[in-house]
Amino acid sequence: MKLLSSVISKLARLRSWRIANWTNYPVAAQRDVLQHLVSSAQYTEYGKKHNFPNLYHFRAFKAHVPINEYNDLLPYFERMMAGEQNILWNTPINWFAKSSGTTSEKSKFIPVSEESLQENHYQAGKDVLTNYYENFPHSDLLTGKGLVVGGSHQVNKLNEEVQYGDLSAVLMQNSPFWGQWIRTPELSIALLDDWEDKIEKIAQSTANENVTSISGVPTWTLLLLKRILEIKQKEKIIEVWPNLELYITGGVSFTPYREQFEKLVGKKLNYIEIYNASEGFFAGQTHPDDDGMTLFTEHGIFYEFMPVENYHNKTYNTVGLKGVELHKNYAIVISTTGGLWRYLVGDTIAFTSLNPYRIKVTGRIKHYMNAFGEEVIVDNADKAMAEASKETGACVADYTAAPVYMTDSSNGTHEWLVEFETPPISLEKFTIALDKELKNVNSDYEAKRFKNIALRMPIVRSLPKGTFSKWLSLKNKMGGQHKVPRLSNDRQILEEIWRIAKG
Repeated sequence: MKLLSSVISKLARLRSWRIANWTNYPVAAQRDVLQHLVSSAQYTEYGKKHNFPNLYHFRAFKAHVPINEYNDLLPYFERMMAGEQNILWNTPINWFAKSSGTTSEKSKFIPVSEESLQENHYQAGKDVLTNYYENFPHSDLLTGKGLVVGGSHQVNKLNEEVQYGDLSAVLMQNSPFWGQWIRTPELSIALLDDWEDKIEKIAQSTANENVTSISGVPTWTLLLLKRILEIKQKEKIIEVWPNLELYITGGVSFTPYREQFEKLVGKKLNYIEIYNASEGFFAGQTHPDDDGMTLFTEHGIFYEFMPVENYHNKTYNTVGLKGVELHKNYAIVISTTGGLWRYLVGDTIAFTSLNPYRIKVTGRIKHYMNAFGEEVIVDNADKAMAEASKETGACVADYTAAPVYMTDSSNGTHEWLVEFETPPISLEKFTIALDKELKNVNSDYEAKRFKNIALRMPIVRSLPKGTFSKWLSLKNKMGGQHKVPRLSNDRQILEEIWRIAKG
């Protein structure tokens, strides 16, 4: 393992020139990616239908290819899942990543080509590792194992040619043999469907490993770490894994979980945020201290950015990388080597830097609160939760929020259901701090709260521990890729969770 770590460290230095290319010339890199995508798919059914052979620039591409959401491309996906080829992409599609939306009961199946595996998912993963060794050249990361907390669903066959599983399953099944040497737990445990059984088996099988890094969604990672401490009868994770040095997080904001995580671990770790989804591996922090993640601009994905108001107004206008603005909220639109064309991922992002292009995930297109013109997004909520926790000594395990609509006798407000790991010194003080920070980070919310004219003080309710897990279990959504929606513009999810809390 020591030799492998040394080799990887040297390779990282050799690869640094390539990373510098997409960091220093991202607009040119994106132009090349678009040309590669269009020329590769020009003789597919979709390419011929949308005049790909004659699309020589971005303006023509936008003019001939419509914006697509999942249901728009679903008829093509269904034919590909039945074994038809050359529909959306020019090489065989033999894999689909099963992706479950946060609120949808129906699974989505995202096509995965060999190019999207090799040129996007694996290449971006290598670049994240390269960047880490550039920053920490004397790291012992690869002298131990990387614990991966995520994925479920065994690989399933649709027919003799086509298989599906969640993204973790697809990546693990197609990874090179040496990838199994540096990760834990073993594949048979990593891909278990029963998440509760899986957490127990991961804990039992990894408690005595030399774990140097952890990757996973914070909620499930925290459950695992607590179980490992019980098994080993220790106070801190560092007593179990003394060489642990890195936590890689993505999928949800780490902000509300950082304090709880650091208390459990017992020492300062390096943290790297990545933005990886079934549709592609989009971005990763170049350095742990960066504000935002560097966009991967030459990994087989062409990006467009739609101002969120355009989506809600159904105008659907987009800009390319050259036309983006700092701190503006965009819906991300992608075209990929997997055959996704001008596809709305569903996430919203904002640019924290334009040189290099760095982004942060701010929420979901459909996950926000705007019942009164307040336009509260997940990024606002995460910051307010973190600040309220800091001021009141609380530690938040999970939360969700929704509007309380105006009545004849009272104006509107927001209702927050919060599951605390450590309760605040006063729920009233927590509520005041939450409200204060929301005003600080969102001027629209501040305006609506002025003298309680449109919005009165928010309502915060403390839930019993395990409430959100019960809701996920009832929805058959236990697992690493499933998350409780932070914000909703209606009350359905909140009221379901509140009924569980009340028993």
